[in-house]
Amino acid sequence: KYVTLYTFSTENWKRTQDEVGYLMNLIRNHLQAEFEFYKQNGIKVRHIGDHSGLPEDIQKEILKVGEETAHFTGMTVVLAINYGGRDEILRGIKKLAREKQNLAEVSEKMLTESFDIPDLPDVDLLIRTGGELRISNFLLWHAAYAELLFTDTLWPDYNEEELRKDI
Repeated sequence: KYVTLYTFSTENWKRTQDEVGYLMNLIRNHLQAEFEFYKQNGIKVRHIGDHSGLPEDIQKEILKVGEETAHFTGMTVVLAINYGGRDEILRGIKKLAREKQNLAEVSEKMLTESFDIPDLPDVDLLIRTGGELRISNFLLWHAAYAELLFTDTLWPDYNEEELRKDI
């Protein structure tokens, strides 16, 4: 029912300007090119991450795609753009502080409700492609009890057959 794609991490800003520009263009092109696919398949698209650090045109495109697919009832694709697990937790705590919550009284439920997508269910299966054996700051809170699967297959080559095998 949910698939979250780690599209651009908060750490990706440390890459060269050319690499960041290339990745931003990929995001820009994907949001536009795949919109019809989302509509045809009733896929709801949501964003997790810090909007404020993204180029304005990408912010607008993320909002547009989210609004235009919000009523769809099929699968939900969550695009993690300018996302980091630690960053989400910090932003959640800061949100609670701005709301004048007594931080000494904060519960797991309250913190979860301050996250980017409060109703995002916990991760069942986290698949890390590309041969890395780390989760790289991805959905730290949400993946606390996830099954972890590491594959040497690079993301562009990871296909439906391999996904079915892994599941």
